[in-house]
Amino acid sequence: MSHEIAPDDVVSTLDDVTDGAREPLLVLDPLLAFLDDHGLGVGDDAPQIVPVGDGHSNVTYAVRRGDASFVLRRPPRGPLPPSAHDMLREARVLRAVQDTPVRAPRVLAVGHDSSIIGAPFFVMEHVDGEVITDTLPAALDTVDDRQRVGEELVDALVELHAVDWEAAGLAGFGKPTGYLERQLRRFLGLWEHNKTREVPAVERVGTWLADNLPATEQATIVHGDYRLGNVMFRRGAPARLNAIFDWEMCTIGDPLADVGYLCMMWSQKGDPDTGLAALNQVTRADGFLTREEIVARYEERSGRSMRDARWYTALALWKSVVFMEGNYKRAISGATDDPFLKTFGDGVVDLAERAEEVALHG
Repeated sequence: MSHEIAPDDVVSTLDDVTDGAREPLLVLDPLLAFLDDHGLGVGDDAPQIVPVGDGHSNVTYAVRRGDASFVLRRPPRGPLPPSAHDMLREARVLRAVQDTPVRAPRVLAVGHDSSIIGAPFFVMEHVDGEVITDTLPAALDTVDDRQRVGEELVDALVELHAVDWEAAGLAGFGKPTGYLERQLRRFLGLWEHNKTREVPAVERVGTWLADNLPATEQATIVHGDYRLGNVMFRRGAPARLNAIFDWEMCTIGDPLADVGYLCMMWSQKGDPDTGLAALNQVTRADGFLTREEIVARYEERSGRSMRDARWYTALALWKSVVFMEGNYKRAISGATDDPFLKTFGDGVVDLAERAEEVALHG
């Protein structure tokens, strides 16, 4: 899936930016010099640049330069919430897991200097495969492979949570204790920063989460945005997950937060057909795991108890409300021209009510 490149997204030099124009997303001349310094492709011609993903958050481009293909990731245009869209953290964790069983692309180069293209960025290897969004690849559209898609999704997450993060070089990347408490404090603060109106359910759910806080039994790498749309499957059957993407939210903390988020983003038969619940319907087909089966498989494969699955799902919903409100704020302020984000106004309220329903009734 890709979106269009706007006329002001890519410029040759910063001299091409007119007064009052938006900041560009790529500045080609210094970018090409950076690629030359790192041996990434050759040629004086402009590289082929294709946007990857839906374009609603971080900016991802597939780049082809000569015979070389790779992927570039950078944050969206500002203003950005504090600590959000941190490309350098994402690059660090990808490098840390590249020699482990974790299924992730390798980092090829990191642009620490914001003066190159206007923001820190990194370049990673191009992985071939298919991302499942609203349809299944024909080769995987069988009952057996639908089931295997869900199983692969869980098993790859278990592999990630099994990594010895200190041995991988991530000491200091995150604090192994107090993760859940910090999540609550951080997202309450982000809500105050992001909110464009009062949504009382957000405060009520935040209070419930604090009052029912579970104990974290073990700290692991936490992906932070682990869902079907952020992984890739190799082409053909049987289903095999070959890459996990979008690591910007990664930290060290409670692994069950990833399971709660996965369940929050997973649709199954019987779910509503209205509002945001209608966006992820591909996994309602026969063969796909249910949320209960996802939790059970994770519990079996990881050996971790999922007795507090409801709490972690409510946390994921609540955090998503905060993120969505931030995107909605960017849209109505003119920081992005993405029309999809402008539809988040009612969606934020709907999701807050869903979070409250899960918190109070399961």
